[in-house]
Amino acid sequence: MRATDRADLLACIPSLRRYTRGLTGDGDRADDLVQDTLERAWARFSMWQRRGEVRAWLFGIMHNHFVDRLRAQRARPEDGMGDDLPEVAQRPMQGDGLALRDVDRLLQRLSPEHREVLLLVGVEELAYQEVATLLAIPLGTVMSRLSRARAQLRVELQGTADGAATNRIQRVK
Repeated sequence: MRATDRADLLACIPSLRRYTRGLTGDGDRADDLVQDTLERAWARFSMWQRRGEVRAWLFGIMHNHFVDRLRAQRARPEDGMGDDLPEVAQRPMQGDGLALRDVDRLLQRLSPEHREVLLLVGVEELAYQEVATLLAIPLGTVMSRLSRARAQLRVELQGTADGAATNRIQRVK
């Protein structure tokens, strides 16, 4: 592996961590997913055909691994993963940190399919076509999932006390 290839992989780590943190809602699970992704990428780097960016290739590996974990988790009995989430997001009393926590909880209420599209487009700023290719779904499905995710977030945010979190969140592109 060339030094530039190693540098490209390392440069992707912050994006991978940010995306998995939003996807899983748990820092430890996110770090595990990033580590597994990087291990797989490192072991299979010779298989990368250098079509497109290495970042998109890494997100593809991560997506597939995340979906595999979800399927395995569904096969096991429920572990009460979402039990600690409140029915309605709490009005933040201490500023932006609490508003961010509320938004993170609302993100976790979205289905994984909607959450991943919203995060890839809104946070990672991938183009719709890149997301469609990455997730192996039609472009229209990306746009539909994004629209539904935004609508569900909007409804959930309006349900917060006085909509306080709404004013602190910038619209996702």
